[in-house]
Amino acid sequence: MYNPYSLEGKRILVTGASSGIGRATAIECSRLGASVCITGRNEERLQETLENMEGNGHQIVIADLTKAEDIDMLVASTGQFDGLVNNAGIGCPKPVSFIKLSDLESVYKTNVFACMMLTKALIKKKRINKGGSLVFTSSISSRLNVPGNAIYASSKAAITSYMRSCAIELGDKQIRSNAVLPGMVETQLIQNNYTKEDMEKDKSLYALGRYGKPEDIAHAIIYLLSDASKWVTGTSLVIDGGRLLH
Repeated sequence: MYNPYSLEGKRILVTGASSGIGRATAIECSRLGASVCITGRNEERLQETLENMEGNGHQIVIADLTKAEDIDMLVASTGQFDGLVNNAGIGCPKPVSFIKLSDLESVYKTNVFACMMLTKALIKKKRINKGGSLVFTSSISSRLNVPGNAIYASSKAAITSYMRSCAIELGDKQIRSNAVLPGMVETQLIQNNYTKEDMEKDKSLYALGRYGKPEDIAHAIIYLLSDASKWVTGTSLVIDGGRLLH
């Protein structure tokens, strides 16, 4: 059957694949025919992701992408890719007057530096095939002024800006670069950082009255990985259930 969103024959690398959006993306990519390399720091949870994937030819690489040696190992042991999903991320909700340098270092190492250095390593080693696609998981936090969210929001703004630079610099190689900007998604990261009462209050600001599911974001990422978006680059795709309307 004709399917412009098919990933048959494509090989995709998904970071942060042990849970949440990364896990859903890996699973959905496998269902659409891709062979997927999943990476993260927790082997047990990556195995759980793999058990829910379909098809063959998938690969697990245990790596801490904040470490240069782990990035080198990942690039050296995985071969060529048609798509990269830079998804790994952490949060640190704090008012600006309580932010410590250690907070910034922790979040930026994972959300920004690891993403930039992995992308750089793959491009420099020519591991992204012609016609390939880079997808960065940013956030609508980069466009919202929410108290206590300065560290996370600024890290995601940095990623969105970096994505646009990649789009400009890699266009002559026919490598596309785009970002998804989710609203609040029901993941462990959200549950760890917000109370149930805060979440219920926040949901009233969403036009569709709910937070997203990881699969809602995964399907948008698949669009950007697929040939259906082969003339799309430098784009920030907002997926927020209408949150920015407020």
